[in-house]
Amino acid sequence: MRRLPVYLLLDTSGSMMGEPIEAVKNGVQIMVSSLRQNPQAIETAFISVITFDTSARQVIPLTDLASFQMTDIRASGVTALGEALKLVAQKIDTEVAMTTMEQKGDWKPLVFIMTDGVPTDKWEEGLAEFRKRKTAFTVACAAGSGADTDILKQITESVVSLDTADSQSIGQFFAWVTASIGVSSTKVEDIGKDVSGFDELPPPPSELNIVV
Repeated sequence: MRRLPVYLLLDTSGSMMGEPIEAVKNGVQIMVSSLRQNPQAIETAFISVITFDTSARQVIPLTDLASFQMTDIRASGVTALGEALKLVAQKIDTEVAMTTMEQKGDWKPLVFIMTDGVPTDKWEEGLAEFRKRKTAFTVACAAGSGADTDILKQITESVVSLDTADSQSIGQFFAWVTASIGVSSTKVEDIGKDVSGFDELPPPPSELNIVV
């Protein structure tokens, strides 16, 4: 079976404390519950969660939807986005099966990054590693006015922003991520092709601004 790997890179720095971090946890729970109702997604989508604050760690390895259980995440520290990019690059190497002459590997991963701040580490080094890996697409979300969309634009062309990092906006972002994973899983199952950009995804809700 060819899996559709999905990596969520979630900012858990101190500025996410309170309503934002609770909204992220709820967003992931609702996303997984919704995707479990989707016959294509339940077959193909595998989710991993990487958090980043003063350091980055993979709190949930690539897991099928039926087994996925969200772990408790807390907000503290600064914003090691570069370390998170380096870590996801390593995990793509070790967790995603490559296509070879003998076998079809997994589909190219989808990567969703959400941050409310500016990287505090040498993020360009992490970006250099991340760029060497092939993803179907990467979306970065700037949650609130503290995030720098210019930096996120260097990571990926596909950047969205939320005016505020409140529970409604963050909930809408995860609803859109859910729909995007659903569309991607349908496309790989029915047509046998990776999704490659914004134009193939569901239109974002009004809370989500596409950064051009």
